Parts: sequence; C-alpha cells; structure tokens
Amino acid sequence: MMTLAIHDQRLTKPGPQNAALRDYDSVRRAIAFISDHWRAQPTIEAMADAAAVTPDELHHLFRRWAGLTPKAFMQALTLDHAKGLLRDSASVLDAALDSGLSGPGRLHDLFVTHEAMSPGEWKHGGAGMTLRYGFHPSPFGTAIVIATDRGLAGLAFADPGDEQTAFADMTRRWANATFVEDTDGTAALAQRVFDKQLWRPDQPLRVVLIGTDFEVRVWETLLKVPMGRAVSYSDIATKISNPKASRAVGAAVGRNPVSFVVPCHRALGKSGALTGYHWGITRKQAMLGWEAGQVGLH
Repeated sequence: MMTLAIHDQRLTKPGPQNAALRDYDSVRRAIAFISDHWRAQPTIEAMADAAAVTPDELHHLFRRWAGLTPKAFMQALTLDHAKGLLRDSASVLDAALDSGLSGPGRLHDLFVTHEAMSPGEWKHGGAGMTLRYGFHPSPFGTAIVIATDRGLAGLAFADPGDEQTAFADMTRRWANATFVEDTDGTAALAQRVFDKQLWRPDQPLRVVLIGTDFEVRVWETLLKVPMGRAVSYSDIATKISNPKASRAVGAAVGRNPVSFVVPCHRALGKSGALTGYHWGITRKQAMLGWEAGQVGLH
C-alpha cells in the first residue's frame, strides 16, 4: 500500500530560500514572451514589461541567473541555435559511447554515476521500496527531489501552485512504493544538482534509474549528451541499435523520472525543433538557455 504524506505548501517561508523561485518566475514570464516574439527581436523594455520588472532588473536577473544578457538568451532560443546544438551531436555521442562510458564513471558535466533498479522492482510498482521526497527551490522553479538509500531516483519541476500535481505525477510511476516526506534529507541532493561548485568528479552524484530495460537504455544514452549539445530521437534510436524506434524513444524520454540530471531537455526533433517536454516547453527553453550561459555559447 502506498502512503503519501501530503502537506500544506512548504515553500512560503520568507528569506533567501525563495530567491531562486522568484527569479525563475520572472524568467519564465520573459521566456514565454521571447518565445512568441523572437523573430521580431523585441527590445529589453518589451521583455521587461512582459516579466513585470524594469529593464535594469531584467538585465541583472538574467546575468545572475544564467550569465547571459536578455538579448543573448533570446539568441539562444532561436531555431538556428537549436540546429547548431544538433550539429556534430552524432559524433559527440559516438565518442562518448566509444570511450566506454556505459557504467559508473564520469558520464557528463554533472559527474554522475548510475545504476538501474532490478526489472522486478520496476515491474511491481516499487513494492517494498521507501522513497523520500522534498520540495526545493531551483533555477527552474520548484524542484521535487525523490531519493532512495542508493541515491537520487526522481527529479521533477513545478510552477507555483502546481507542486502537488507534479508530485502526484511522480508517485504514479511507482504506485506501490511508500513515500515519506524528508525535506531535510533531500536538501543535500538538491544542492548537489543545482550548485555548480559541487559538480566534482571525485564526488559523483549517484542516480538510481527505475524503469523498463528499454527506458533505462534511452536514459543512459541521454547521460552521454554533453551540456551545450543536443541529440535527436532518431539518433538515440540508432545508438541503442533500434533505428526504427524513434517514437518509442520519444515516449521513453518523456517518462524520464530524473529530469535535468538525465538531460531529456537536450533531446530535440530532427529539424532542431524543441518539441514537447513533460515539465513544460518553457522550462525546456530555460534549461537550454541556462546551459548556453554556463558553456559560453552566447
């Protein structure tokens, strides 16, 4: 029997905890406006008006949030940029696969090691498993962090007011597991994911992948896509020796339970189109733009 500890919102405490959430709320508004109007190259005044901040505030916000100016972020959202991310992605993925990065080790920029739960644990809906969870601020809205004793098992995102809906979506994936709220216990994992100073090869983040064999193979392939690159669904299908399975790959990408760390946001349509994202296309755009700032693509 699954037990859910559903509590009142825990994210209304005053203080610096909510700074990241306030930043992302303004960024989200600006991204939605930029996404609709980038062809017209809107002014920073128009972007700021859409985000309900001043132009100076928006400029400093983007610089603080991603190391990008609003104009550079707009450039990072263009189709040409998305196509550029796909350019050479096959050779990048080949290099990762050829270097033997198929198990625990340095898999990508977050220095992740991973293991897969046994098929039986997935098949039985997580029966007998205890999963701890907590809600934490992040650069991309409220992060829902789910963990086992072996490591990070789930990472989801929500906009204000949607936290419990997103949490329910995650619990349905392992319907027979026991979920226990442990905000203090999951805080260190949240920090490991979003604090770049903690992305260290000598202390890799351990991730536990809970899914079908096919899904895990797709997620393992995503782990090999470096920050600042992207891959198409058809490329992933080819890499897992199932070139006709692009649609099934897309479904597996959408069911990825460890968002951002297993970078399903780096999966694009063959033409470079951003296509869908389980936690919202605006959030996918935010992640790609934020990463552009980290690797200096602007």
